[in-house]
Amino acid sequence: MSLKSKNDKTITVHSGRKPSEQNGAVNPPSYRCSTVLYGSINDMQTTYNNRFTQMIYGRIGTPTSFALEEAVSELEGGYRAICAPSGLGAITATLLSLLKAGDHLLMVDTVYGPTREFCDDILSKYGIKTTYYHPTIGKNIAELIQENTKVIYCESPGSLTFEVQDIPAISKEAHKSNIKVVMDNTWATPLYFKSFSHGVDVSIHAATKYITGHSDAMLGIAITTEELYLSLKEDFIKFGTCGGSEEVYSGGKGIRTLAARLEMHQKNAIEIALWLERHEKVAKVIYPPLKSHPQHDIFERDFLGASGLMGVVLKTESEADVTNFINSLKLFNIGFSWGGYESLIIPVWHISRNTYELEQNQMIRLHIGLEDTKDMIKDLENAFTKF
Repeated sequence: MSLKSKNDKTITVHSGRKPSEQNGAVNPPSYRCSTVLYGSINDMQTTYNNRFTQMIYGRIGTPTSFALEEAVSELEGGYRAICAPSGLGAITATLLSLLKAGDHLLMVDTVYGPTREFCDDILSKYGIKTTYYHPTIGKNIAELIQENTKVIYCESPGSLTFEVQDIPAISKEAHKSNIKVVMDNTWATPLYFKSFSHGVDVSIHAATKYITGHSDAMLGIAITTEELYLSLKEDFIKFGTCGGSEEVYSGGKGIRTLAARLEMHQKNAIEIALWLERHEKVAKVIYPPLKSHPQHDIFERDFLGASGLMGVVLKTESEADVTNFINSLKLFNIGFSWGGYESLIIPVWHISRNTYELEQNQMIRLHIGLEDTKDMIKDLENAFTKF
């Protein structure tokens, strides 16, 4: 049933679930399936003709993946979605589908590191040129568009430095030249940024993070417009790109509690961010909901909420200070990912690949989890004594 007139919280709970078709079970079961059997050649042909909504072979899709894809696309306002084995898998399959030899890609300079490596090391081998642009370029992206530019890739906010991009302005300029806009929307999730209403053509999520929400599954999702769905889905199939049965099941369970978890992540993160802003050993906190954020006005205009990921610049010139600070934490564990229920920390210098100058030597990235904020603040305060 369509839930487009319902509240987002209702959509996260109900969209894609069909208990009457699964013996009354609340959750779509995990279909561990490769081969599908048919009663006749006619049955096989009929199913094949409806292969994107009915199960024909495990890699093409199962009721488990169809349920998750329906939920995320309805929540974000896209046409259909496609599962992938990881966020990076969704990114690379999308770019390979939309680009060919001789094309030009405009890529935001703050992009997730492995995406940059894919552009530099893989796309370049196939004659696809990438130009990196400053994340705050907005409508001036038009100055970088070439005759062979086919895709503009955005990530907002940047997952290390948290610049908020003016997606409507970029999309407007892109569509004047029939250029597709692809966006990594993992930070805000389908709940807090409705990318298709801002002109995005493909929205990509590392569902490994907030959608799954428990740091126990690798999963990617690409949500598309109606115009692009069929070609992307067929190419994903040709690339052998699909989500695993257990991972898709985890994503399907995770999205049911996404609204409740994100509400708590946001509440905790704002409290921690405001406390950090007042701390004498903090130079600045880079978190879009804060009025001090350079693109706070764009965030207020376009986003419906915030997740728990932020950047913090410490008042020190010493890498040893940052190292001692991180090593002293007990509740904030060192880890590359984010989006789970637990708090994490990482030094930005270790993973940044940006080409424009950052204060990254003094910068840390915090993922604020679901722990009690008083305990988190006590943990951070203790670590500050190690400067």
